[in-house]
Amino acid sequence: MSKIKCIIIEDEPLAAKVLSDYILQVPFLELQGTFKNALLATEYLRDTTTQLIFLDIHLPKLKGMAFLKTLSNPPAVIITTAYHQYAVEGYELNVTDYLLKPFAFERFLLAVNKVKTAQSEIQTSIESQQVKDFIFLNVQKRK
Repeated sequence: MSKIKCIIIEDEPLAAKVLSDYILQVPFLELQGTFKNALLATEYLRDTTTQLIFLDIHLPKLKGMAFLKTLSNPPAVIITTAYHQYAVEGYELNVTDYLLKPFAFERFLLAVNKVKTAQSEIQTSIESQQVKDFIFLNVQKRK
C-alpha cells in the first residue's frame, strides 16, 4: 500500500514540530509540507493532491473551519486544536478526528489509523468494482 500524503496547517512552530515528528514516526504517512496559514495551503492544494490535512482552528487570515468550508472535495481532516468547543462543528464538516492539544503520540496514532482504515476500505471497494476481462479455455486433446 502506498503512503498517505499529508500536510500540516499550523501557525504555532512548536505544535507544527510535534506533528511533524509524529508523522515521521509513522511508516504509512508522508509529509508533503507545513503551512503557517490556510491561504498558503489553499495555493498548494490547487496544484497538489493530498489525502490528509492536520488542521489547526485558530489561524491567521483564514480560520481553520472557514478554510475547511471552502474545500469542495476535501481530503481526510484531523483537527488539531486546544479548543474543545469547535468539536461539534468539526464533525458536522465530516472531519475524521479531533485532537485536543497537547495530545500524546498514542492518541495521534489512533487518529491516523482511522484515516488508514478508511483509505483501505475505499481502495478495496474500488478494486472490487473494477471489471476484469478474461476468458477461460479448456482444451482437451482427442486421441
